[in-house]
Parts: sequence; C-alpha cells; structure tokens
Amino acid sequence: MAVKQCYLNALGILCALGDSAVSVKKNILAQQQTLTRTDDFSPNTPLELGLYQGDLPEIPWSDNQWRSRNNQFALAAVQQINLQIEGAIQRYGANRVAVIIGTSTSGSFECELAVRSWVQDSAIPSDYDYRQQEMGSPAHFIAKTYGLKGPCYAISTACSSGAKALAAARRLIRSDICDAVITGGVDTLCHLTVQGFSSLEAVSDDRCNPFSKNRKGINIGEGAALFLMTAEKIGIELTGVGEGSDAYHISAPDPTGAGAIRCMSAALKDATVTADEVDYVNLHGTATNLNDHMESLAMYEVFGPDTWCSSTKPFTGHTLAAAGAVEAGICWLALENSIADPFLPVHLWDGVIDPALPLLNFVTATAKLDKPLRYALSNSFAFGGNNISLLLGHIK
Repeated sequence: MAVKQCYLNALGILCALGDSAVSVKKNILAQQQTLTRTDDFSPNTPLELGLYQGDLPEIPWSDNQWRSRNNQFALAAVQQINLQIEGAIQRYGANRVAVIIGTSTSGSFECELAVRSWVQDSAIPSDYDYRQQEMGSPAHFIAKTYGLKGPCYAISTACSSGAKALAAARRLIRSDICDAVITGGVDTLCHLTVQGFSSLEAVSDDRCNPFSKNRKGINIGEGAALFLMTAEKIGIELTGVGEGSDAYHISAPDPTGAGAIRCMSAALKDATVTADEVDYVNLHGTATNLNDHMESLAMYEVFGPDTWCSSTKPFTGHTLAAAGAVEAGICWLALENSIADPFLPVHLWDGVIDPALPLLNFVTATAKLDKPLRYALSNSFAFGGNNISLLLGHIK
C-alpha cells in the first residue's frame, strides 16, 4: 500500500506579527518592529517580548476549566480556519477528526494569578480551576468546540512541541486512525517562562540578534499556529520529517550540531529530496551563544554556504511550544505565495559576523528569488535534544 501524502490545507495564526496569515505576511514584508518592551513579566527589569496585544475571542462556556488565555489563543487560531474544519467534519465524521496540540504553558498564567491571590489574600479566586493548567487543555478545548470524537492529546517537548504535533498528526493519518487532524502549537506568556529563562541567563534585554557576534540571548514570545492536515491535495505538502532525541544535556545543545544534522538529513531523506533542492531554511536561531553556534555548524554541514536562511524570532520572539508551528506557518506562507507573490523572511540582525561561526546565506532585504520556492525547511531544537526538522513543499 502506498504511503499517504499529507497536506497542510489551511493555517490559522496569531503572534506578535499579527492576528491572521495576511497580517503576519504583511508585517514580515514591512520588516515591522513587533516586539514590546515591558516589565509586566519581569518586575523592574524591562525586556523585549513577543507579546500579542490584539483582541481575543471570549471562551463560549461558563465552566472555568476552559477559561484561560491559552485557550483564547487556540480559539482565535481555529476560528480563522473554521470553514475548512467544518468541511472536514462533514466529509469524514467527528470520530475521524483528531486534535494534537503542542504546548508548554497551557493555563500557567491563571495559576500564577491564583497563587498570588493566595499569598496576598489567603484565598484562591472563585474563577480558578486547576484544570486550566493541564497540558491537554487546549487540545480538549478544541475537540469540545467542534464536538470531535477522534484522538485528542497534547505534546510537550519544550520548544519543539508544535512541530512534533505536526509530525504526530501525519502519523495518525498515515496509520488510517483518522482522516483529518487539527494540529500545531499554542503557548502564552507567563512569569514562569520569562523568569525561568532569565534564571538560565538566556534572555536578552534588547531585540534578539541571531548569529551575530553581539548576540545576547532570546526574547520570549507567545503565539498560536494551527493547521488542518488531511490527505487531500490542498495547500502545502508536509513532505519530510526528521526527529531526534539525542539527550546530550538537559538544556544545552550538542555543540557539534550532530543532533541537528541528523534531523535535517532525516527530513531530506524522508522526502527523497536533496539539500540543493531546498530553497529556504527557517532556522531555530534563538540568538543564544550555544544554539546559534551548533546550528550554524549543522546548517553549513547539510546545506553549505548558499541556501537562503533566516531566523524569524526577531519578529515573533521565541514562542516556545508554539515556535515550531509558528515558524512552519511562516514557511507555509512563503510557499503558498511563492508563485503569485514570492517572498522570503528577512534575517533581522546587526550584521556583525561572528568569526567563530561558518558564514551562512542570510536573507537580506534585497534578496531576489529567481524562481518560485519549491521546498522550505523549518528547524526546532529543544531542551533535552528533542529536535525536529519539517520539510514543506509545493504539491507535486
């Protein structure tokens, strides 16, 4: 039996760049400064954060377990692709549509508010429910919203969660467990993540500066990117997946880049695509010293010095568990528009080359495409070596 090809039929997205695929693309093209300087999540220490400041939809139920900002992000994303989701349910039935969502914060912000209330007033707010912070909450919330009966679960592998959700969704469809999957990542800002990464001395107080000699660390962000995936030839194909779990260190990457090399090479092999066929790579590009060092080595090893690449985290911040899905979404947008309105996301940095890193072909504002994009690869490298590369391509 032939292996089913899987396609990302539709994308719903919101982050610091905007609240739709159209606004995200527009602000990337405009090289819009979208980060917010605030100390809301780091008292007395202003930081640049990828904060989404637009309106969010109200949760439609009074049951407190669903009432979290994280679920509002999930709802905002699925509302953008509501017609496609409803169509899939009509075609396949509610028991053949699954939900797999990557998250790491879930309702942690609401938990923080409850703890603060307990410390200050010796009382937990009446609207707090501990189930708000369960990792499975956004997946079950979406399933409840649409009355879905297929498999429903969360993936939480830190910064690779959203991308790994896409890989898991493809496995469900190829295994004939379901016909459609709502999948991607959702993560919202909270003190826990901002202060946690600050304690690792991994946070920059300026806009992150990936691969620069002057890089100082990441900007934490928030976002959601949710896709409808089916075997129908609509949208953009998920052509290759390369996953790894090298467990080199609990938080530091393998400095040789071996884990990243394995993932990128595996994604190419899975798709039967050669490195020189890939037009663009969305780098994990956190702007931390160790990650950028190892990823530049890996990128150079697999693709050499000529393949266009960029980190889009200066636009969005590091959206943690949503990052793999948000950045795959940016690749999706580039591929979808590559014939009628081609673009590549510019690499925003100060241009100061680090002589310790191999020189890569970063996308500049004057970069010109001499042909439509055919393939784009997106990297996500997480704590514990939970790494993944996704290769997206035009439908053949």
